[in-house]
Amino acid sequence: MGKKSKQPSIVEQNVMAGREIIENHALFGPLVNGRDFYFRPIECAKGFPGAACVTPHGNIKYNKTAHREPHEWAYIFAHLMLHLCLGQANPDHVSKGVDIRIWNVACDIFVTKFLHDVKFPGEPDIVVRLDDFKGSLRNEKTIYEYLCEHREEIDQYTCFSVFGADKCDIDELDTIWDEFTYRWQSRDHFEKSFSRALQGSVRKVLRTAGTPSSDEGPAENVDTEAKRAALWFINSYPLLGGLAAHFKVKEDALFCMRNEISIAAIDIDAGEIYVNPAAGLKPDELKFVLAHEYLHAGLGHARRRTGRDPELWNVACDFVINSWLTEMHIGTQPQNGTLYDESLAGMSAEEIYDELVRNLRVSRKLQTLRGYGKGDIIGKGDVMVGTVTLDEYCKSALMQGLEYHLTSSRGRIPAGLIEEIRALAMPPIPWDVELAKWFDDYFAPVEKVRTYARPSRRQASTPDIPRPRYYLSESATDGRTFGVVIDTSGSMSAHDIGIALGAIASYADAKDVPKMRVVFCDAEAYDAGYLSPEDVAGRVEVKGRGGTVLQPGVDLLETSKTFPKDGPILIITDGEIENDLVVKRSHAFLIPKGKRLPFRPKGKVFYYD
Repeated sequence: MGKKSKQPSIVEQNVMAGREIIENHALFGPLVNGRDFYFRPIECAKGFPGAACVTPHGNIKYNKTAHREPHEWAYIFAHLMLHLCLGQANPDHVSKGVDIRIWNVACDIFVTKFLHDVKFPGEPDIVVRLDDFKGSLRNEKTIYEYLCEHREEIDQYTCFSVFGADKCDIDELDTIWDEFTYRWQSRDHFEKSFSRALQGSVRKVLRTAGTPSSDEGPAENVDTEAKRAALWFINSYPLLGGLAAHFKVKEDALFCMRNEISIAAIDIDAGEIYVNPAAGLKPDELKFVLAHEYLHAGLGHARRRTGRDPELWNVACDFVINSWLTEMHIGTQPQNGTLYDESLAGMSAEEIYDELVRNLRVSRKLQTLRGYGKGDIIGKGDVMVGTVTLDEYCKSALMQGLEYHLTSSRGRIPAGLIEEIRALAMPPIPWDVELAKWFDDYFAPVEKVRTYARPSRRQASTPDIPRPRYYLSESATDGRTFGVVIDTSGSMSAHDIGIALGAIASYADAKDVPKMRVVFCDAEAYDAGYLSPEDVAGRVEVKGRGGTVLQPGVDLLETSKTFPKDGPILIITDGEIENDLVVKRSHAFLIPKGKRLPFRPKGKVFYYD
């Protein structure tokens, strides 16, 4: 009789069962079946706890003495495959000289988060410790930067390695920069294979759902759930129907992956809304997401950002929009990617933004519909649509939709949203008018005194005849002045300085301010003394044009014995100044539109064109 064939061990059976789970997976199966990855058993020391590691060439080496369940092996293999599929061993993606151990820990954290987000089965219980991570989880590079700055926290995150807490599960990572490492395949080979697998899995899902697709991706005219949701707004919801008719819904999983769009984003300039089909949104969730993006465009959030931080401003706008949509009962919020806080209801985006900047550590970790650290607003809306800008078109469509919506009684709209939409019809107050109001707060009109004093012989042909007239007493204008601190650094153009000085001179003359104290500042302060409005509006020699430090100029005015203690200070700058400017007097800033200050100002800020 022949010898009995050797039966595979329990470990080998579980490994094969885990491989079978991977091979049948819609996303990872094509990578294994396409021979991108190879599985090799390795001998490890007795009692070694590590399970497996992967080389930059795609060799998955597993410990043939490690005891794991099949679903745990599947999770381990998926973890290792993602290391290469996400380019974490690509020399074009990994900086030479990187700390390999810290980089591996950062990659493990990001891959663990990825598998947790896609709800891959078999994840270890240790994944809950991701919630304790204080840094940004945007990508492995931001995680690596955080760990380099907080090395004392590295040890508590080494548990995410599938090859042991003190071992790197990306083996031979130090060889990826060698000349002959990638002689048999391109550096982005695994990334391209993963992209094709992702696109194929989406097409498979669409075919399973009964939706036709082509080999190049979803056809443009297919009747998808997202397009049906957009059509619902056109036919049944007048408030957003005009915007829905303009913006085209595109569903391209590959495009969303390349542009890091987890759920949705809107490109205002291109007139397109990108919906990630891999997000698996339900019809009601799609309505909520599309309405969210329509309101971003209609309310001009891109234009209203001015000099604010784009990501935090996007988050603030999301809180406002999601609160309104929840109150309007338009669809349902997706489980991930939506920001909603009842305590912020009724607040404007500007007010919420001010709250967010007070706690940047938490605010930076908030997730929009596009993903962590990514705003879902793309473009500014300044392109032309016919004879008007896209921003004007969106405002008009939203205002007309509101009127039709209210007259046809199509549903309840929050009062805050109605107020904001109607505010779009009001022209913005010019900056020079706002500046004039600021002057009014400090310089009340001077009371003119009536007198019968003899006028000058040169002023009348009959000086002997007494006539009443008005005049300004010198006591009324005593101490009537203000200080002007002008940033004359190289970043301030002569045109900007001229516009600001011209406006100030005209208001000073109109408010009967005989003199103003002018201080030029670059690296040091230059006191120009008291100048009349005519001198400021005329030819003033601008001194400086070096670096920018405004504190000496402010201190000069505040400590000057010849400057009134209650005199206000107007600071003209482009925002490229020190981060800790302290102004104790009443003050305001005049800066170019689109610029921002590096700190939260206590005084008013006027933006001039």
